Amino acid sequence: MATAPVLRSVPVPAGPAAAGTEVFRHVLRVYWEDTDAGGVVFYANYLKFFERARTEWLRAMGWAQWTLREREDLIFVIADTQVRYLRPARLDDRLALSVRVLDAGRSRLTIAQQAWRLADEASEAGPPGSEAPGPLLAEGLIRIACVEASSFRARRFPEQLLSRLPPPEPPAAPA
Repeated sequence: MATAPVLRSVPVPAGPAAAGTEVFRHVLRVYWEDTDAGGVVFYANYLKFFERARTEWLRAMGWAQWTLREREDLIFVIADTQVRYLRPARLDDRLALSVRVLDAGRSRLTIAQQAWRLADEASEAGPPGSEAPGPLLAEGLIRIACVEASSFRARRFPEQLLSRLPPPEPPAAPA
């Protein structure tokens, strides 16, 4: 029986990541609607942030989700999630969300995602996107299945999509 991947921290490289590279990065800002009564990002919103990053990752590879649905009768469904919350994000924080493929099968993907706080734009020294990430706020493992939009039956990823995915990360050595 295969062991489940373990969450582990890997920093997001500074600067914009190109499509097809090992780590993709998407930047967003925290709004009032993202926070709870305590003034921090509501825990479930990290799943929304991770979804936005995965959507932009696919778009950067030339795969808009609406196009996949209309042309390929394909949608992605979440089979399993695991999230660790390490530090709070607050109103107006800029966050970097990473997407990294850990494993790819014929009809499923396992993706590691992380949320990092970035410096405020006013204090940036370099061009946008060049700043190094600040503290790691949350990290997650997302298992995604590929299904037919019309029937929700499992189906294979289109070969042209699989061929554009970065190679999966090798398994971690036992401790």
